[in-house]
Amino acid sequence: MSPVPARIVVLGGGVAGTLTANLLAHDLKGDARVTVVDPSGMHHYQPGYLYLALGKAQGRWLCRDERSLLRPNVDLVIDEATRIDPEGAIELSHGGSIPWDYLVLATGARLVPELVPGLREASYHFYSLEEAHRLRERLRAFRGGRLFVGVAGMPYKCPPAPVEFVLMADHYLRDRGIRDRTELTLLSPVNRAFPIESVSKMVQPILDEKHINLMPFFNVEEFDPSAGTITSLEGEKVEADLAIIVPPHRGQQVVVDSGLGDASGWLPTDRHTLQVDGHDRIFAMGDATNLPISKSGSTAHFEAPVVASRIASLVKGTAPKENYGGRVMCFLETGHGKATVLRFDYEHPPAPPAPNAVWHWAKWSLNRMYWHTVPQGRFPDNLPLPIPTGQKESWR
Repeated sequence: MSPVPARIVVLGGGVAGTLTANLLAHDLKGDARVTVVDPSGMHHYQPGYLYLALGKAQGRWLCRDERSLLRPNVDLVIDEATRIDPEGAIELSHGGSIPWDYLVLATGARLVPELVPGLREASYHFYSLEEAHRLRERLRAFRGGRLFVGVAGMPYKCPPAPVEFVLMADHYLRDRGIRDRTELTLLSPVNRAFPIESVSKMVQPILDEKHINLMPFFNVEEFDPSAGTITSLEGEKVEADLAIIVPPHRGQQVVVDSGLGDASGWLPTDRHTLQVDGHDRIFAMGDATNLPISKSGSTAHFEAPVVASRIASLVKGTAPKENYGGRVMCFLETGHGKATVLRFDYEHPPAPPAPNAVWHWAKWSLNRMYWHTVPQGRFPDNLPLPIPTGQKESWR
């Protein structure tokens, strides 16, 4: 009699969950039954939200049916998980449960703007599809004034994004002929433009060159919608005509309700094995973990093969061979058709090269190729760098 296939459940259909499920289904085939549980059944390309807000992408391009991205031998359950039983089951909102032998928590992060008084009413952001659309319309109506870009709590997804946005906003405003009527300011919660010092040293001269103000140690505490003011935890207050503020992030509610997360809902995760602390058969990855690395799709891209390999080893009864070393690679747009690349891990901080057109087109190429590469595990370590000529910078 052939052995019963291992039941592997992947909670979350973002890049982390989708890629891991596809890798497991490919590696284990008949040795396992892989199921993805996702509340919406739709996969979003979240890095595209920034481009959508600035009028360089269409919202319909940024979403696809999760089923279309999964291998045929991966099951998809469209339902919300309400509780995770660490002994081997996922309870669902529509009733019933799904048993598991191995569990991957790729639950991501949730936005909680309600933690900052007045934030929802008085500011905009580009961290969801709906809000990116809303910001795009507000920017189209903007005619100049005091524009602030900042964050309202750490950690948050895609740490380069606020810096990218303020630099690309400079380009956007110049194209519209209203940059000279706009005072553009980056609010930083730390003592420099970017949390990582080596990146900040590269970014600061660009901010200076573009006459973008920097206000360090400005941790957003409260908004007064009627007065148009933002107050910081440090006691500073500024008046804004347009505030673009990344809302606070927390781990998912199901993690909190299941007692698996820390006080903010992040999953305590071993930095090398990616196992949830105290649970040998539960793995966490992507934005859901408490690891001291970027919450980004690029992080999940390098974590997924480790999780898939370690679960495959457990299923087959072989010794695990792969560990995660904190590897991350992401691009940072600097506006005006230039970008740089950030490559680092637990032991090595990034040493970003000078921004140039090559890295800009590398990121643009990834934006276009994402659906056909990353979720299926086809993304190479060395991205090809085509430099199109005469190509309009937008995708549909």
